[in-house]
Amino acid sequence: MATLHIEHAITDFPTWKAAFDRFAAKRAEAGVTAHRIHLLHDDPTFLVLQLDFPTVAQAESFRDFLETRVWSTPANSPGLAATPRARVLDAAPDQ
Repeated sequence: MATLHIEHAITDFPTWKAAFDRFAAKRAEAGVTAHRIHLLHDDPTFLVLQLDFPTVAQAESFRDFLETRVWSTPANSPGLAATPRARVLDAAPDQ
């Protein structure tokens, strides 16, 4: 399993969440199996999002989609207040 871990500032959660919801079909097509959304306890304008994928390649491909098709176009990413930081996490081997 791989996780696309994303951190970024937002203008407000309802605006960001509406945009996130509009891309539900794209997430499903890309192979997202689960997602988690967190706001910082002391700063509701900073968000952490984790998207789970079966493979690292799928996570990397979706990160590329977000960078080139979503975050680069303000109409596709309302609520985004800064450049996101996105990293692919790979499950650690069993100890």
